[in-house]
Amino acid sequence: MFGIGRNGAKKHLSSMVYGIRFQLFCSKADELVVHFMVNSLGFSTKEAISTSAKVTRSRLRNYEPLLLLDLFHKIGLNKSQMKTLVSSSPKLLFCDIDTTLKPKIKVLQQLNLSGSDLVTLIGKSDFLRRGLHTTIKPTLDYLRELLGTHDSVAMLLKKEPRLISQNISKVLPPNIALLRNLGFSQIDIATFFQRYPRCLLRNPVCLQRVVHQAEEIFHIPRGSRMFLHGIAALVPLHESTLERKLDIYRSFGWSHSDICTMVRKLPSCLTSSDAKIRITLKFFMNELGYEPSYLASHAPLLKHSLEKRIMPRNEIFKFLKENQLIKRKLSLYTVVSSSEAVFQKKYLLPFRKKMPELYDLYIKVARQREVSTVVAKQCLLERFLFDS
Repeated sequence: MFGIGRNGAKKHLSSMVYGIRFQLFCSKADELVVHFMVNSLGFSTKEAISTSAKVTRSRLRNYEPLLLLDLFHKIGLNKSQMKTLVSSSPKLLFCDIDTTLKPKIKVLQQLNLSGSDLVTLIGKSDFLRRGLHTTIKPTLDYLRELLGTHDSVAMLLKKEPRLISQNISKVLPPNIALLRNLGFSQIDIATFFQRYPRCLLRNPVCLQRVVHQAEEIFHIPRGSRMFLHGIAALVPLHESTLERKLDIYRSFGWSHSDICTMVRKLPSCLTSSDAKIRITLKFFMNELGYEPSYLASHAPLLKHSLEKRIMPRNEIFKFLKENQLIKRKLSLYTVVSSSEAVFQKKYLLPFRKKMPELYDLYIKVARQREVSTVVAKQCLLERFLFDS
């Protein structure tokens, strides 16, 4: 009664055989994929297994490694770039090359994007999952109309690759209309979008709230060149986050007027981390005795790196003042604001023999800063390319 009938047994056996065959097929196919990644793209065996495992086996029917490799060569990628691209977008291994991938890449090449630009753009967006005619081309057409030139569109996509995979022709218009109603020209809006693309991708209600904050809370005039910079600084800040930052300034005795002065001078002061705000205010106010009103009106002081720029230069500044080596009146603000080349030429090199220890220490710190900047840029680039 409870046994499996003859027909049922046949079906069960057939299913088992199919399952075994499928497993064998997938195992063999996986080996081929790994072999291709190791020998043609420069992956280690471990990297190849890990990367290929991110793609479902149902895509194996589109596996065309030679066509993919040929396309990579034609668009000017070297082996390292191929590996980077496949690492960030393993679905490339199983794309329909002629029908899907080539036409999409062609529209990017029309913007004179190639090599590392394509690696970044494809690897940091949902480019592969977006339709050519439903998303990608309408987005590019809209950007050309907004920015005016292919070069401007290309520069924007290099800065914000994710734009290529967003339906911005539906997202941007309400926010552009809002800025136009505030009196900003098409050129103003295009420039703002190129500099801060993510701001205009926000919900219009969010942007309206930020405009209110800029005008009503911080009293930034619409005609000020800092108004749009103020919007850019405020857009990413949740109201509770903004209030927490303002509370830090208040805890150091800053009035609302002081805070507004600072924001009107340099809105990006609001984007510093809580720790950065505290330690900078502590140094200038508790150790150097600066007043809130002075710091507010000289807001760039608050944005420079304390460890890498302000403190090393302050030591030189103190030595020059104490030894009366500078005849004219000189402020720390001037010293800190000078470019590295100007600072060394005016305030360091002429006095190197009078302060050999300080000079050597400063040069050592400067070199460490250069090295750390290079390393930081390399790490940022690697993270940008490899994050998936």
